[in-house]
Order: sequence, then structure tokens, then C-alpha cells
Amino acid sequence: MKRWTIALLAACMLTAARAQETLKKVYNEELNPVEQIDAGLKRAKAEGKYVVCQVGGNWCPWCLRFADFIQKDSLVKEVIEKQFVYLHVDYNPRKSAGAEKARQTAAMMKRLNNPARFGFPVLVVLNENGEVIHTQDSGYLEEGKGYDPKKVLRFFQNWTPEAVKGAMLK
Repeated sequence: MKRWTIALLAACMLTAARAQETLKKVYNEELNPVEQIDAGLKRAKAEGKYVVCQVGGNWCPWCLRFADFIQKDSLVKEVIEKQFVYLHVDYNPRKSAGAEKARQTAAMMKRLNNPARFGFPVLVVLNENGEVIHTQDSGYLEEGKGYDPKKVLRFFQNWTPEAVKGAMLK
């Protein structure tokens, strides 16, 4: 019985590890995150969009799940493509990354109003002027081991430029 339990646990761990390996790594750890945000803002301003920063890392299974989800859900993907410049902004708090990466990470966190307090991934919406207008704890968008399509779609629809500007006129 003991061997059976150990074998079952090992099989479950292997399955979980393989599942994470199949998810595409979306965070470019080589980019300076502040420069990445600046480039996204320049593009967003030219296109009349807002920026959404998905802050996290390739080390985060929930970050990779969210990235996979928004690519596979056609309604969510459509809203994002039409309304936002979407960035996967790498958060690397490890000292082993070096002093320069630590400085870049600290500057990015300060610029985005320290969203790490919400866990990862965390979604930060910036208007065309680079101001943080919303920080979304992605835990509220989860369902089981994934994400709730209705909640995610509602989040993005509520933070489009049209929705925000329309709310400001009322």
C-alpha cells in the first residue's frame, strides 16, 4: 500500500510538471521592464489604446496559465487586441539576477504603484499618459485551476478607453 501511494504521488507530480512545461514562456527576462512599458505606452498613445501590464514571470504557473487563457479565449483575445497594448512584464526579485536587474525591478514596481502586494500575475492598466488607473488581483478572475471567461472578459471590457472615458463623462 505504501509503495502504491508513493507511486501515485510521483505520477501526480510528474503530470503537474509536464503540464507546466507545455505552457509557453511569455516573459522576456532580458528586457528592461521600464523601457518595455515606455515602448508600450508610445505605441498605445499612437493607437488610442491603454496598456495592460501582466506582471509576473516564467517561474509563475498562474502567470503562464493566464497568458495561455487570453490567447485561447477568442472573445477576450479580440477585446485585448482592439483596446490594449498587452505587455508581459517580468518581475524578478531574485538577488542572483544581479544589482542592475534588481534596480530595474524596483523602478518598475515603483512606477506601477507596487502591485506585488496582490500576488501574481497582477494586471496593471495604464492610460495613454502612463498613469496607473487600475490594479487587478488576478485571483478574483480564477475558477478552479484556470480562469473564468466571464469575469476576465468583464474586467477587460470595464477598463477599455471608451468605458473609462464614458464613465468620466457621467
